[in-house]
Amino acid sequence: MNTLDKGVCKGFETKRKGDKEMENQKRYLRAREVAEYLGIALSTVWLYAKQGKLKAKKLSERVTVFDKEEIDKLALIGGH
Repeated sequence: MNTLDKGVCKGFETKRKGDKEMENQKRYLRAREVAEYLGIALSTVWLYAKQGKLKAKKLSERVTVFDKEEIDKLALIGGH
């Protein structure tokens, strides 16, 4: 295992599955991550996007993300 794999390379960190600290620093979340973060069903995330409660940002045909700041605002106002 090289130093990058160990996450000790200066200036770089590797994301490990379940690493909540790194998750909290992400600016954009995928729909599944939004559902887990808010404790709602995946279908509810897509419903909120359709209703305009969450603005979806399409990166490609199969990749859509949501801004974490907007998600946090929705959670604060109790929109879910």
